[in-house]
Amino acid sequence: MNQPVFSVSQVNAYIRQMFLRDDRLRFLAVKGEVSNCKYHSSGHLYFTIKDKMGQLSCVMFASFCKSLTFRLQEGQSVVVYGSMQVYERDGKYQLYAESIEKDGIGQMFEQIEELKHRLEEEGLFDSARKKQLPAFAWRVGIVTAQTGAAIRDIVQISKRRNPYVQLILQPALVQGEAAPESLVHALRKLDALHPDVIIIGRGGGSAEDLMAFNTEMVVRAVAECETPVISAVGHETDVSLTDFAADLRAPTPSAAAELAVFEYRVLAEKLAEFHTDLTYAMCRKIDLLRTRIESLHEKILRVGPAGNLKAKQLQLIYTGERMEQAMHRHLLQKKHSLELLAGRLHAVSPAARLSGGYAFVTTKDQRPLTSVTQVKPKDTVHIALADGTFSARVEQMKE
Repeated sequence: MNQPVFSVSQVNAYIRQMFLRDDRLRFLAVKGEVSNCKYHSSGHLYFTIKDKMGQLSCVMFASFCKSLTFRLQEGQSVVVYGSMQVYERDGKYQLYAESIEKDGIGQMFEQIEELKHRLEEEGLFDSARKKQLPAFAWRVGIVTAQTGAAIRDIVQISKRRNPYVQLILQPALVQGEAAPESLVHALRKLDALHPDVIIIGRGGGSAEDLMAFNTEMVVRAVAECETPVISAVGHETDVSLTDFAADLRAPTPSAAAELAVFEYRVLAEKLAEFHTDLTYAMCRKIDLLRTRIESLHEKILRVGPAGNLKAKQLQLIYTGERMEQAMHRHLLQKKHSLELLAGRLHAVSPAARLSGGYAFVTTKDQRPLTSVTQVKPKDTVHIALADGTFSARVEQMKE
């Protein structure tokens, strides 16, 4: 078989993680009868609670034993509050008790569990309903008692983290019969002021002291708030229904202040870093734009009106020089042709003939004499030579 093989410690560790992931086992109340009760010399308390159908091993460490207001004894009917975990070394699960109360308050927790189950089915605790806390809250609303450790811790931590944050206290009763109505009134009044976030809670106390935060009207008021709500009820081990309805649970009021108020020093350092990065980016951008502008300016000079005019001027000068050279060549050619024609014309010119010993003879009426038949003896003729003319008379004719 290709099935993977695990070690015993791996299996125990896996089962332990399963217990830790189950919210119902992280905090629960178990009612039963005490048996096998042993106070160890280390201060730890080991015992078993049982009913008619079964039993459950329990351990209460010395740090929690100090909060017991009575001595646990065999046969007592008690309600144990704690979480189910696996002790990996022995491979067994047991209830790690955080507080123990004599039976009688168990009914109250049954009612709380019933209310929790009903509101959970309504979807009041769904994660999809949770609102995101603002990263930078400048106005923090607080619903708690006007005096007490809770408000002192919140103010102290808030001022240390950010002295510029505005804290708005809406005092309310946090225990007793009038507490639920007082909490609801304060919560709604504060929500109407639209702060950035609201902290609702109180310091530690007994289960009865924290009961106001497990009432339906308070839980619904927390869920209906438009402002993000942080629930901080009791100590880290205390869990109330407002923790499930709130947008975020804080283990203590001090932790709620840490979650709600951002640290101003960290923001200032981050802004300084952003300023440096932005300055560098802007300088680089300016340099790039300056280079681009210079390039465009050069291009404008080349292709713009001034640059284009200069180019046209150069082109005109070059064209004029070419035209002048062409005209000069053309004139030379024409002059040469004219000289050739003049030579040819001179060769056939009557003046050229006359200068060679020839004469131009005309009759007395200036008609060219081309035949001896045109004259008779005694007629006068005119003779033109290269350097002048003269007249002669015909004395003799011969054909």
